[in-house]
Amino acid sequence: MYRIAIEKLLKWKQSKRRKPLIIEGARQVGKTWLMKEFGRQAYEDTVYINFDSNSRMAELFAPDLDTERLIMGLELYAGRKIDPEKSLLIFDEVQEVPRALTALKYFYENAPQYNIVCAGSLLGIALHQGTSFPVGKVDFLKLYPLSFNEFLKAIGEERFAELLDKRDFQMITSFRQTYIDALKQYYFVGGMPEAVQSFAENKDFNEVREIQRRILAAYEQDFSKHVPNEIVPRLRMLWNSIPSQLAKENKKFIYGLVREGARAKEYETAIMWLCDCGLVHKVSRVNTAGIPLRAYEDLKAFKLFLVDVGLLGCMAGLRQRTLLDGNALFVEFKGALTEQYVCQQLKTIENLDVYYYTNDRGSCEVDFVVDTGERIVPVEVKAEINLKAKSLKTYREKFSPEVAVRTSMADYKKEDWLVNLPLYAIDQIARI
Repeated sequence: MYRIAIEKLLKWKQSKRRKPLIIEGARQVGKTWLMKEFGRQAYEDTVYINFDSNSRMAELFAPDLDTERLIMGLELYAGRKIDPEKSLLIFDEVQEVPRALTALKYFYENAPQYNIVCAGSLLGIALHQGTSFPVGKVDFLKLYPLSFNEFLKAIGEERFAELLDKRDFQMITSFRQTYIDALKQYYFVGGMPEAVQSFAENKDFNEVREIQRRILAAYEQDFSKHVPNEIVPRLRMLWNSIPSQLAKENKKFIYGLVREGARAKEYETAIMWLCDCGLVHKVSRVNTAGIPLRAYEDLKAFKLFLVDVGLLGCMAGLRQRTLLDGNALFVEFKGALTEQYVCQQLKTIENLDVYYYTNDRGSCEVDFVVDTGERIVPVEVKAEINLKAKSLKTYREKFSPEVAVRTSMADYKKEDWLVNLPLYAIDQIARI
């Protein structure tokens, strides 16, 4: 499967200021596969070490973090010489041996010639729990589920993905039905690599759902295995409330939907845990449009989206026919799926900060507002082709953005300050 992240890894390898690299991302988004594939493509030799339940590694890193001694120990463990020029060192599930994370600092300072890539599905947690962490001594790469563009490539529609990258909208419009059909499939299958691979090979929606159920079950097991006991029940309730939170007209997160009378203080740790291990995206509210948007973030109001649109559909018990044929009862939830999809695609774009806007009276809401570093772009999301965008007009009167985006199933069109961008081309937003 083609992953855009491979290009970023190749760039990292060429960089003169290269530091040990940490790949962050939720469980099952393909981190291990990506590291091994990178090793296969770019190095003569790959030394792969999994730190999970690995007592030998825990012992190796325990006494001191002298890099020469560590390299010798790693060579003995791998049964061969590690050549800094030709070998890639992979540390998987590295959070299981916190001392190995600390050692990255010394590799950077004393042995920068070694190519080291690390990953772990609960790394975010380790970083938050105050593991002595090498701040400034490592590079980071975030890995998400496959984007819609990567999904097209995985199911054999490479040319349609390339056409999107060329932004030839006249040609794209001629093939709109192909894109819309593939987008509906993506809503169902999502971007978890195992689900996508199964769908690409067998086109069997039931099998895809089975895989998604397994992934969700593995997440639930992580809750009970890695979360402090007193938080587990709250975490589960919060996690299971996300589909109903997103099904509301106003998708702002409401604690009362988790449990009647629930208060923010009881759930803060649970939310932080889900964010840290990459299972949810927290999109905060802003009430003005200044650069940088982060300075205007309202920490009390936010929306929670899942890591993947396919998993959201699975949690909500959405059936394939409902999605592909359309169903009157599905109208409410279609907005939730569409907004989840857009959030997921925006998150895969580098250096793009994502928020949403409401004014203080709550009479005007813009689904997403993105900060490209140079400008603030409001994004209105429509599930179908109904293009009334009252909120965008109100927003424009107040902030006069250079450009605003309305994304829907309608064709591409640029009028004055407003760009109509098809949902299937939303990942082109930064370039447009």
